[in-house]
Amino acid sequence: MTTHSNTPSGWYPDPHGAAQTLRYWDGAQWTEHTHADGKGQAAPQVPQQQTGPDERVQRQVQQQAGVASSGPGGGTLFSEPVLVVNQKAKLIELTNEYKVMDQQGGQLGSVVQVGQSALRKILRFVVSIDQYLTHRLEIRDVHGQPVLLLTRPAKFLKSRVIVTRPDGQPVGEIVQQNVIGKINFAINADGRQVGAIKAENWRAWNFAIVDHADNEVARITKTWEGLAKTMFTTADNYVLQIHYQLPEPLLSLVVATALTVDTALKQDARGLG
Repeated sequence: MTTHSNTPSGWYPDPHGAAQTLRYWDGAQWTEHTHADGKGQAAPQVPQQQTGPDERVQRQVQQQAGVASSGPGGGTLFSEPVLVVNQKAKLIELTNEYKVMDQQGGQLGSVVQVGQSALRKILRFVVSIDQYLTHRLEIRDVHGQPVLLLTRPAKFLKSRVIVTRPDGQPVGEIVQQNVIGKINFAINADGRQVGAIKAENWRAWNFAIVDHADNEVARITKTWEGLAKTMFTTADNYVLQIHYQLPEPLLSLVVATALTVDTALKQDARGLG
């Protein structure tokens, strides 16, 4: 994405192609504010950024997920030991959107559902059949650039999530193994199983992620988002703890797993899968 030498960080050319216009990316979405990019124009006013730890996120990690505070990571989706995944709260959920942060609340990226038509959104509003249709999501870095693409093809009982790089290079697949009892997923790459995701209860809220030798390498914990949000919105929040630096492609598949728990599993709470 091309930046402008005299433009403050976070402002980019309008993604819809409007000429001579900049739009601000806050790490999760494009703002409604625009700025004409012409000579002699005043610099756009950048929205205020978080400068200190987010106590709400720290509480979510340490008290709700039971994850002890650790040292700083590398500051990216693939180099932090803890990822906090919070779904955007909506009274009516027509598009899945998630904010991804580090354990201090710093923005690392986002997950956005893409490729939905107006008819598809209407269908999702009036009936629950949407959970069985194809879902596509982009995992984006803090600058809004896609780093992983995920496709969950149309399904009836079992889910399958295909993970690729933005250039189409395959990474692997996350494949549901059963429909009764504690849900398990296989993590596959290059035609072989490199790991697994094991639900720790029948409600599929918490998961242990293991490698090919069945050693736990990461853990996903659903965190309580509060009574009001639980009753009146669709928001779901999760914490991923990675126990040590993982090799590729397992690392990318573990990150993809944590960021797509809702799409692969939670949607099935309304249906048969």
